[in-house]
Amino acid sequence: MVKFSKQLEAELIPEWKGAFLNYWELKKDIKKMKLNCNNIKPPANEKGSLLSVFAYFNRGRGRGSPATNPPHLIQVRERGEDVYETELMQGPLLEDAEGFFSRLDGQLSKVNQFYRSKEAEFLQRGDTLIQQLHILKSIRSLRSMTTASSGTSEEEEVEVECSVDSSPPSKKEKAKGGRGRGRKVRVDIPATTPSRTISAITQELITQSNKKINAASAPMNKKKILTAEKIIRGAFVDLYRGLGLLKTYSCLNMVAFGKILKKFDKVCDKQVAPLYLKAVERSYFNTSDKVVKLADEVESLFIEYFTEDDRKKAMKFLRPKQKQDCHTVTFFIGLFTGCFLALFVGYAILAHLSGIYTDPTHSGYIETVYPVFSMLALLNLHIFLYGCNIFMWRSARINYSFIFEFSPNSEVKYRDVFLMCSTLMTLLVGAMVAHLTLRANAGFSFSPLHVDVIPAFLLLLFISLLFCPLDIVYRSTRFCFLKVMRNIMFAPLYKVVMTDFFMADQLTSQVTLLRHLEFVACYYIGGSFRSSDDNGTAACTHNKLYREMAYVVSFLPYYWRALQCARRWVEEGDANHVANLGKYVSAILAAGTRLTYAMQPNNNNWWLLLVVLTSTIATVYQLYWDFVKDWGLLNPHSKNPWLRDELLLKHKIIYFLSMAFNFLLRLAWVQSIMHLNLGRFGYRITDFVLASLEVIRRGHWNFYRLENEHLNNVGKYRAVKSVPLPFRELDEHS
Repeated sequence: MVKFSKQLEAELIPEWKGAFLNYWELKKDIKKMKLNCNNIKPPANEKGSLLSVFAYFNRGRGRGSPATNPPHLIQVRERGEDVYETELMQGPLLEDAEGFFSRLDGQLSKVNQFYRSKEAEFLQRGDTLIQQLHILKSIRSLRSMTTASSGTSEEEEVEVECSVDSSPPSKKEKAKGGRGRGRKVRVDIPATTPSRTISAITQELITQSNKKINAASAPMNKKKILTAEKIIRGAFVDLYRGLGLLKTYSCLNMVAFGKILKKFDKVCDKQVAPLYLKAVERSYFNTSDKVVKLADEVESLFIEYFTEDDRKKAMKFLRPKQKQDCHTVTFFIGLFTGCFLALFVGYAILAHLSGIYTDPTHSGYIETVYPVFSMLALLNLHIFLYGCNIFMWRSARINYSFIFEFSPNSEVKYRDVFLMCSTLMTLLVGAMVAHLTLRANAGFSFSPLHVDVIPAFLLLLFISLLFCPLDIVYRSTRFCFLKVMRNIMFAPLYKVVMTDFFMADQLTSQVTLLRHLEFVACYYIGGSFRSSDDNGTAACTHNKLYREMAYVVSFLPYYWRALQCARRWVEEGDANHVANLGKYVSAILAAGTRLTYAMQPNNNNWWLLLVVLTSTIATVYQLYWDFVKDWGLLNPHSKNPWLRDELLLKHKIIYFLSMAFNFLLRLAWVQSIMHLNLGRFGYRITDFVLASLEVIRRGHWNFYRLENEHLNNVGKYRAVKSVPLPFRELDEHS
């Protein structure tokens, strides 16, 4: 049977953990009281008697039998709103009992106060959303009448005077077909896309140039109305989820009070729980029905307005089902992992027997297949680490789904990620074995030209799977990834959310992959692979345009991330985003100097000095941002010195080791100026190892980055999204 403490830990809302009854602390108090009772010895003349320790405590307090429970052991008084005080009526039940009930009273007050605050927040949000829904309905009606009278099509913009009802009509008004109070409103559609961004900038310029503009007479077309409807629908879903969380909060706390009082009764051998639970049952968080009523109202409104009275369809939005873990997925993970390991061992044996890495006559092999195969290997390594991240986040109770705003019915679990990784790695190593086998036998059945197409075919297969429109191979996840990549590449035109800049940070650790992608494009699209010798490879590596594009490709991830910081600074006005932008500018300068130094025909001491200077500044900048801003560590005034106040991992040493690990891997650039003699193909292997270490560093960084983000949400009790709504009321003089 699962202990209640573990059950509570698994079921409570992580962001509201601090607002729950502190069951674990109260449990420690009871254990302490039990230990004190066990250490007390009764007087010598009462040894061997059947009297309990508690009879000894109460000796002389009355003539009745010590085993008789008095009718009122405690009395719980409410001194004010959500302020409770428990008085022990028959003397101390046992040592530290007064302290226990004092802490229990404080916990009851805390639960009630939190419930009141969240209930008020959700009720206010509910009233606002109902008003927004009524405004939307009124605008639809106004636009329909305007369109019908003017004879314009629905797609054309129509000037409508948005003087609408901002409050729902009463039952009498509904019966008479009347309307509520009239208000002018302004439509504020968030600038989340390039068109909306440009429109918002244009509108702001017009507003600034003409203060007399009537914002209530804004052009409204069908697209804007649909966008507003989508925003309001999403807000209703978030509100319904929040109400469900608050109901869960109430139920779990009620059970927790009963469990902890039952433990107290067991230790003191008294019947205290029923007396205290009467006060808990009368408390606000257990008796208020406003949340239930609002949830029913939200549900009925959603069914009526957004799903045309289709309850089943509405429940798919309001109560999306979680994907269930499947043993079939686990089976195929094991199957493909075994295939991958077997193929890898086979490849190693074939490479050794053919001398492909030692015979100089096979130099073209490593130069042509390395970029494609290593690129795909780095990608799969990143996918594998993401699966590890999900597993660790779930183990640490980090609500990554809420942070990334994943949909519950399409979110991939860590097993799904491992299945993708093992499948892709099996295909990759299988292609490597096939390519090496056919290349060793080239001239018999296959020409070298046909053999060298295998890496390109594998890459084309991966790209085809990514863009495949059919509902197979995690289509929702693939399309979500493509959408995020679009947002990154077209920064700063798209609004920057957590998923976007988190993915952009991943790209800064995959510069090597992007450089290989550049080579593959030159080698295959440019037709260099048709050369029968190494001239095809040299045609790319020594091409002037290719060398110039190397700067662009190396800078792009940092450039995208810097633009995201710029947009967030413009929208939020937080100077930290400017400082973060400076970090990526320093990374661009460091990458540019290292690339230029690597292209110098001879060692240039001035360029070497510049590389050391820029790389050192960028590294110190990045380390400070990693530890202080992204991880929230190195706080000398924290209760956990040089860490942070709240830690999810039990052992503090792990955080210090992680900082040391991150520090060492941030210094990988030193290898680029050492010029070690590693043999003919050693530099390729070194590049791959260093690129892999950077990907591993990023996967390691991901855990602490999201841990810090999660704790920030916990500190603000933020468990539900609160998006800006499209309609805003205007004063008459606006």
